[in-house]
Amino acid sequence: MIVAPALGAAVIGALAHGALYPNSPLFGRVIAHVRTDEPLLALTFDDGPNPEATPAILDALGTRGIRASFFILGRHAQRWPDLVRRIANEGHCVCNHGYHHRKLHLKSPSYVRNDLELGTRAIVDASGVRPRFFRAPHGFRSPWVTRIARSLGQRTVGWSRGVWDSALPGVDVIADRTVRAAKPGAILLLHDGDGYDPLGDRTQTARAVPLIADRIRKAGYDFVTLETAA
Repeated sequence: MIVAPALGAAVIGALAHGALYPNSPLFGRVIAHVRTDEPLLALTFDDGPNPEATPAILDALGTRGIRASFFILGRHAQRWPDLVRRIANEGHCVCNHGYHHRKLHLKSPSYVRNDLELGTRAIVDASGVRPRFFRAPHGFRSPWVTRIARSLGQRTVGWSRGVWDSALPGVDVIADRTVRAAKPGAILLLHDGDGYDPLGDRTQTARAVPLIADRIRKAGYDFVTLETAA
């Protein structure tokens, strides 16, 4: 008689894993790492652009010849299109993070499609580039999120390690966590913007990026974008 409750708990657990674990394949294939055996990894930034953090991050990457992948929020792209254009013009991978930054695992298919389409349109309007990759806010998905992204020509991306820079733990902590997460094929998640506050403080991340880049390279790694290596 305990079979039915146990089965129900297993189903609920599986659905929760699919919805809340960013790399779960239950609701569709997700890119969780770069396909390489070489000492290469991808830096990714979510929730931008931001008028303070994004230019500083781009400056740090540019002086080092590093390309990264930016998951751009549509409503922020509309506010600062020049920054989206700069990201694209400097050779970084321009990716879609949706428009509103709402958790999508409980949203309807029509809401998800509208959010992804609005985000895509804002990015294209700002940069002229149509994104090929999508990351759900917080990594939360439902059975139709990845399918809708794929219908827009966008592959869904998770991450190997998030360093919780959005909690503002300090520059050195952000750098240390990121460097420790460096492994061949890793996709590292940082934030150049705040998904809820367009002017949210991400200067700690910006100040950590030069430390991250120099220390990871000193450890023998180099950087790739999702577009060139996923």
